[in-house]
Amino acid sequence: MTYNVKLEVFEGPLDLLLHLIKKNEVDIYSIPIAVITDQYIEYIDVMKEMNLDFAGEFLVMAATLVHIKSRMLLPVEVKHEGLEEEGADPREELVKRLLEYQRYRDAAAELNARVMLGRDVFPRGLGVAPEAEEPGLVNVSVFDLMEAIKGILRRAPRDAGLNLTVERFKIADKINYVLERLGSEKSAAFASLFADRAMRGEIIVTFLAILELAKLQLIKIHQTDDGIIRVYSRDGSKEQEAAVNDPVN
Repeated sequence: MTYNVKLEVFEGPLDLLLHLIKKNEVDIYSIPIAVITDQYIEYIDVMKEMNLDFAGEFLVMAATLVHIKSRMLLPVEVKHEGLEEEGADPREELVKRLLEYQRYRDAAAELNARVMLGRDVFPRGLGVAPEAEEPGLVNVSVFDLMEAIKGILRRAPRDAGLNLTVERFKIADKINYVLERLGSEKSAAFASLFADRAMRGEIIVTFLAILELAKLQLIKIHQTDDGIIRVYSRDGSKEQEAAVNDPVN
């Protein structure tokens, strides 16, 4: 019986592309398709290895990138029926989509930052306005965390195989481990939550436990100015106990 964990990844394929463009510090108008495609497929391979439940649009985008990459390798003078006219940049349509998506995303962030109607209005009486919930991922994305976990996996010794069993690795145990660490230390560096010389299977289960806790808003994950990703505890021991008693299926 293999241990199969399914978690939602809320960012989409365009978010991943923008993340890779930012990470490689390249011009969005002149995307190095070969490099970005290889890195994009590497992310998909990691998501598959971890059994993360990601949308089919990721695979569609991967096919699109491979298609653009193949066209970029063709001589400029070669013409193919049904393709754009000679000299057209095969990246042009993708760049347009990225720029449009980035504008929508920036606009949504700006609107969310504004003072919403009723947020600072308090009616008469004894009622107390409920506190707004903070997201589990404060200023990091799932892809930032995956970038960090890729480095940890590269340093891990190889398992005999990735046929993880319930008896060997339990996500509930890792949830308890993370909560116990944060209960005593209040915060910890993301990398420090992974045991030294841990096998790949144990690293993956620990990562999934951290993602689940962030999704349930039982922990906060923040990247400091020096680039270190830290995990912070949150108040609410009753919620934490409920989460441990009802682990991920």
